[in-house]
Amino acid sequence: MTPNFFKESPFKTLISFHKLIEALEEIAISNVDYRANYAKALLKEIKPFPEFRTGIENLDLIHENETLIQHLLADLFPTALTNNEIKAVTIPFQNFTFNYTERFKKIVNEAGVLFDMAIRDFDEHQFYVMSCTLILNEFYGQKIDFNKPLFYDIPNKKGIMNQYRILYNADFLEIIATDKSPKLSQDDIDLLMDNYDDLALWKEKFPVESWILKGFGIAILFDATTESSISKLKSNLLKPEREQIALQENFESIFRSIFKIADLRVGVIIYNAEEDKFVKPSLNDTSLTSFILSNTEEVTCKNALLGCSFENLLENNKVLSISNVEKFALEPGNQILGNHLLKQNIQSCIFAPIIKNGILLGVVELVSASPRDLNSINASKLDLILPYLIDTVERYNTDMQNQIEAIIQREYTAIHPSVYWKFRKEAQKYFQTQTRDYIFKEIVFKEVYPLYGQIDIKGSSNHRNETVKEDLKSQLKALIHIFKNQKSKTNLVLLEQRKFELQSLLKQLEFPLKADTEQQIQLYIENEIHPILRNTKTDSTGVILEKNYFESLDEKSGMFYHSRKKFDNAMSIINKKLASILDKKQAEAQKIYPHYYERFKTDGVEHNLYIGSSIAPSKPFNTLYLHNLRLWQLQTLCEMEMEHHHLKFSLPYELDVTSLILVFSSPISIRFRMDEKRFDVDGTYNARYEVVKKRIDKANIKGTKERITEKEKITIVYSHNNEETEYLNYIKFLQFKKILEPAIEQFEVEELQGVSGLRAIRVKVCNKNTEQNQKNYSYQDLLDELN
Repeated sequence: MTPNFFKESPFKTLISFHKLIEALEEIAISNVDYRANYAKALLKEIKPFPEFRTGIENLDLIHENETLIQHLLADLFPTALTNNEIKAVTIPFQNFTFNYTERFKKIVNEAGVLFDMAIRDFDEHQFYVMSCTLILNEFYGQKIDFNKPLFYDIPNKKGIMNQYRILYNADFLEIIATDKSPKLSQDDIDLLMDNYDDLALWKEKFPVESWILKGFGIAILFDATTESSISKLKSNLLKPEREQIALQENFESIFRSIFKIADLRVGVIIYNAEEDKFVKPSLNDTSLTSFILSNTEEVTCKNALLGCSFENLLENNKVLSISNVEKFALEPGNQILGNHLLKQNIQSCIFAPIIKNGILLGVVELVSASPRDLNSINASKLDLILPYLIDTVERYNTDMQNQIEAIIQREYTAIHPSVYWKFRKEAQKYFQTQTRDYIFKEIVFKEVYPLYGQIDIKGSSNHRNETVKEDLKSQLKALIHIFKNQKSKTNLVLLEQRKFELQSLLKQLEFPLKADTEQQIQLYIENEIHPILRNTKTDSTGVILEKNYFESLDEKSGMFYHSRKKFDNAMSIINKKLASILDKKQAEAQKIYPHYYERFKTDGVEHNLYIGSSIAPSKPFNTLYLHNLRLWQLQTLCEMEMEHHHLKFSLPYELDVTSLILVFSSPISIRFRMDEKRFDVDGTYNARYEVVKKRIDKANIKGTKERITEKEKITIVYSHNNEETEYLNYIKFLQFKKILEPAIEQFEVEELQGVSGLRAIRVKVCNKNTEQNQKNYSYQDLLDELN
């Protein structure tokens, strides 16, 4: 094997057999003739090689005299044990060995010529410091314990990685100081003790080759594959999910080492007790395989696939081992599972339940492509592994439940992360009192500034009514066409009557749609028309018309859903896209200052923001944060407008949007409504803000019939002069950045019920400069520009 020394060492290494030679010289003058004669003969053989005593630097001398060295070391490497012991001569901690026992040679040969034997997870830094500690312990009387388990990872001829623990015998080594060896004080030693990571310091106190390491060591290996593999498995399972890279590959490598089966594959399924199902676990980006589930995500425990084979596993929590799947599949009741396994080239397998406190958590699956490789005998090895799998699966279930709770909270309740701390604080008080009589305090945030904005689908109600009319007209025309082509001689009068009624309904649709028109037509078609079509015999042309008609019906409503589907899909695409932009930008806005955020999808997307010191009491609040958030809101609506402009031409139904911002500079209070599970403004004084929010988007410009909102423009509604000045500055800044167009409209808003004195600014979004529109500017950028 090619020598692989670490480049730098505090030692100049001299491989020497001087201690062994000295022992031979003593034996040579002993009174035991056969021992003395043997020693004399051996000393005579090595006499031409003084380097054996003084120290070998040229390693070629070792390779050229392998047989002689083997004789010299015969007492330490007895022939009777050579096929059992894994032993070789080495320099401790260096990747250099020679004079192997026969068993060691066999292991190295099976590994192959490309294998480079190196100590696992042992680098130059560790080697240098460990070498220095030998000197500290030997010459300075220290008792430093830097001894950690060292391993060689060596593959066998099947490719299975075996782990061998290394033990060193250093009886034939000595450490010699040289002129380069510095004298260390106790302060120097203390400094080294506190600076393991400072390799430069260690090299300063122990310069390279400032000491001599003379002699040889003996490396004794023992197979620790099972123990080491279990340790690696435990370490891997304890890692957080984000660090579990290539989990499937690591699992299989570890299990192959333990079971010594080269093609062993591993799977895991989780048991869902609530639904009595097995489901696939998904860890990080790598989903663990399941051979029971194969391409499906879940299977009920009463599924025919499992048959009676799994009854013992589920009911008695016993391991199911199949040593010969082909033979197993021939037995009655096992055909489905057996054939399912054979399709995956599984010839032997073990299914072991993962149980904690008598409760089934999941099943670990071991499979092999060779019959009898896995059986009830080696299944007992799982006893060493299952405790760690139990803890992992239990942790997985707990983490999954926590994530589910987090998803429920995020998707189905209004508790935003910015205010979650206050709910948590109240829940903690309840938990600490341990009483059911605890009265929960109301969650209120005082002195917060509201920001409201919306992008609304322009004329959505009219569009919806028009698509309903289009579908109803199409359906009525299709039915009239069917009745015109009816060849039936029976029920002729009835058919004419129904055709007349359908034509009357079609004429009604020329007028504005009434609230109950759609329902009346739907009930009439279902109750009067469909029964006739299904029960009247007709010719082949009529059959084809009726078949095409029924295939055109929507499965849920039983009506035509063509135009409405285009409209609904367009609405869905717009809402989804705009909401995703808003959510993404909102995550960035939280960095300005933590604030409460909620978003609603209706006929468009609207949002509420609340910012103030009561929401983030640990962070000082300044109105500068409010100005930043207002500028952010205006820019975000610009980006959403621009996105819609580029999106609308690809929609199945073209729709325009209008954008609006409501400015309210007076701080208000918000309260969490326990009955509605959402926040709302608190108190009658703040009710004006809610009234304006609900009515403003339908308002007109004062003295006109024109709406204050217009497509591709943003309308900003405000009350006070200082709000006007603030937003005009924002607009001018964004005009300078080519985000808004130059023209600005200003007007008064018509009086709303109980609210007067509102004014508005309207400005068009520039839809050309995409990159500029997507760049976020801060309030400080605006101030810098103004100055």
